[in-house]
Amino acid sequence: MISKNEKALELEPIPKRIMNIAWILVLGAVMPLLDSTMVNIAIKHLSNDFGIGLDLIQWVITGYALSMAISVPLAGWMVQRFNGKWLMIGANIVFLAASIASGFSGNINSLIIFRIVQGFSAGFIMTLVTTLCVEVAGRERMGRMMSAVGIPAVLGPILGPVIGAVIIQFLSWRCIFFVNIPIGILAITLMILKLPNFTPARIKAKFDFVGIILLGAGSAALIYGITKAAKNATFNNSATIGYAAAGVAILAIYMIYAIMIKEQAILPLYLFKLRNFSAVMVGLFLAGIATNGPMLLLPLFFQNIKGFSVLSAGLILIPQGIGMLIARPLIGKLTDKLGARDVVLVSLTLAIIGTIPFVFFNEASSLIVMGVVLFVRGMGIGGVTVPMMTDAYTGMVKQEIAQASVGTRLVQNVGGGFGSAVLATVVSLSIQGEIPTTPLMTTAYHDGFMLALVLSLVLVIPTLFLTNKKSKK
Repeated sequence: MISKNEKALELEPIPKRIMNIAWILVLGAVMPLLDSTMVNIAIKHLSNDFGIGLDLIQWVITGYALSMAISVPLAGWMVQRFNGKWLMIGANIVFLAASIASGFSGNINSLIIFRIVQGFSAGFIMTLVTTLCVEVAGRERMGRMMSAVGIPAVLGPILGPVIGAVIIQFLSWRCIFFVNIPIGILAITLMILKLPNFTPARIKAKFDFVGIILLGAGSAALIYGITKAAKNATFNNSATIGYAAAGVAILAIYMIYAIMIKEQAILPLYLFKLRNFSAVMVGLFLAGIATNGPMLLLPLFFQNIKGFSVLSAGLILIPQGIGMLIARPLIGKLTDKLGARDVVLVSLTLAIIGTIPFVFFNEASSLIVMGVVLFVRGMGIGGVTVPMMTDAYTGMVKQEIAQASVGTRLVQNVGGGFGSAVLATVVSLSIQGEIPTTPLMTTAYHDGFMLALVLSLVLVIPTLFLTNKKSKK
């Protein structure tokens, strides 16, 4: 016989109509996620082609990231006021146009400008995808729906470096941007024909100009400051300290401002009264360093320690991507059944098991063993952010979903920027002023992976405050 608890944990299948809507929205997110990983691979070639140093060429990436951070609060307000379908279509059209323009750029200045436009529209796309998918899914399906939304985030790091390396090796860096043309045309066409209209949740929501500026400027200052740390290979430099301090100060001002205007704020502070939402915000930030940070170190480790080419480094990371893909459907179902807490705890355990060996791997380590470890790590990190993102919306009404999306997307952007820059800086500090021999560089990468490992353990603390549905039965 089936117990009442078991019946309660059974899930109704998601209707095909709702899944089709989700997949169309997800297709719209493929362009920015694939594009960003491919451009990272092309930086050296861009520097050579334009004949300029990395200090200027890095703005191709930094400008994109800053613009994306600034646009998230604006997207959160607009989706409350206007039809989400046409906002999504418009954001995809702008991203596609900026991609084509980037491919035809005749100088570095025009490329940076078009990348900034790309980043601005990407911030809209990613915020809208999350908000609209959660809205159409309903509470009982959020875990499985968020797993679907997360698939482009998985495919980007897997396919992006490989496709980018092939394009650069056999064609031109310009073709990296032209890859978006067929994807964008297909996504926009399907959105026009198949997406339903999304009724705005707060059609009379006031334009929180001050809040949008404060949140955008604060997050942008933090991201820019930490990129300066990576560039200078030290956290103790005036640019990092100055911009980080400015970012913290601006966000503190926002908090005072949000207390004054209450629910009219673009990100109301009363949302943080929900224990699970506060835990998610802390957890997503730590996950940016603990789980996403090593995504930058891994290809560099295989290139600099194992002597792999860019393409080979991308191929060896495929087992990690396969692990993430395999975990995603299961993660969504378990989150809907059990809640986020237990799913994240098990996933974190796998991620830690898959990170520990990299504290000891060297140039002589077996590729077979590394592949198995990467597979385990992929299954682990594939189950950390999705349940957290899902749990952020637990207990919220429709008009609060867009506001919560602003918070989660901002924290993901800032945490991701911190993750890459902090670990890159730790590695650079370990070899600063020394001849970069293989043993020394191996130790440097070990330091980076050790920091990620420690923060993965710290991540357990906010995880304990996530929703646990089993305890409520």
